[in-house]
Amino acid sequence: MIVVVDYGMGNLKSVANACRLLGKPAIVTDSKEVIAKAEKIIFPGVGHFAQAMKELKKRGLISVIKKKIAEGAPFFGICLGMQILFEESQEAPGLKGLGVIKGKVKKFKDKSLRIPHMGWNQINIKKPTMFKGVKDRSFLYFVHSYYCEPKDKKIVATTTDYGVEFVSSISVENIWAVQFHAEKSQRLGLKLFDNFLKQ
Repeated sequence: MIVVVDYGMGNLKSVANACRLLGKPAIVTDSKEVIAKAEKIIFPGVGHFAQAMKELKKRGLISVIKKKIAEGAPFFGICLGMQILFEESQEAPGLKGLGVIKGKVKKFKDKSLRIPHMGWNQINIKKPTMFKGVKDRSFLYFVHSYYCEPKDKKIVATTTDYGVEFVSSISVENIWAVQFHAEKSQRLGLKLFDNFLKQ
């Protein structure tokens, strides 16, 4: 069973549609009981770090998601769904993230850049785990003002250049997470979903 976590935010229908196109129907749910039975979890994300964490807490989903990840269930975090895996974010000082990944989420500081970083940009593949069938320097679609900075650089799967070279995806054990919107990245985004669903 593939579950798309519904916490009141994110491109839920687009992600579910991507799974359906690949012949792997997904359940969109905020049910703790259903998520607890999931074989694979997809966590899409759009919006504010604080609001996401508050919604997860309100729906009682924090502990079940952390438990599933700890048990080894494949987890795919997208955009904000990547950021909430970290310990903290400059978007919401003092508020803890899931803390599954050591590190923090930082804001772009270069005032000469347009923020949010929006549109197509290239990925530099450092760790090809999740990128089978995707060429280095391929373009994916981004919309974000914050980026993740993991303490362990070995988990970095790709970086992207936008004023700074930031981490645009990570891969560690059963966790895949991307800063770009795979569900908006057309053929290559669909390929990433396919790679995740086949693992």
